[in-house]
Amino acid sequence: MDAAFALEVFDKAPYITVSFTRPDGRPYGVPLSMARTDEKTFYFHGAMEGEKMDCIAHCPIVALSAVTRCAPTVGPKDNSFTLEFKSAMAVGKAEVITDKEEKVEALRAICQRFLPRHMDAFEQALAESLDVTAVVRITLTEPPTGKRKQYDRHGEEMKWGRME
Repeated sequence: MDAAFALEVFDKAPYITVSFTRPDGRPYGVPLSMARTDEKTFYFHGAMEGEKMDCIAHCPIVALSAVTRCAPTVGPKDNSFTLEFKSAMAVGKAEVITDKEEKVEALRAICQRFLPRHMDAFEQALAESLDVTAVVRITLTEPPTGKRKQYDRHGEEMKWGRME
């Protein structure tokens, strides 16, 4: 599926798994609450020190993946055991944000995505935690891609590009 489909999956997924490379070369994948601000830019926040920060310092190239609408099912035509899903993958470069204005806007985007009804508490939370919170920007280095398996109302698998 195309980039627009993949971005929609990322936007709807409650978590996006980000895969990092540890300094010793081993992989480290962790599901994160992320917000996207344009076609290439994602943000997450966390502690100022720790495994994610060590990984970014070692190798800033990361992989993102997400799955939505995932449900086991029986194929309507052949009774096969299968799974309907929508998924997205992307590759990007992670950078720890040092610019205060960008940090604030990134945190605002994250809060707006996950707690839009509580934005009245944003300024107080920001005042209490901005200096002890790391914010990371992931900039996609190539267009994201997506995959899906989905059946239409007649039991036909909707192949690549077919939307309903």
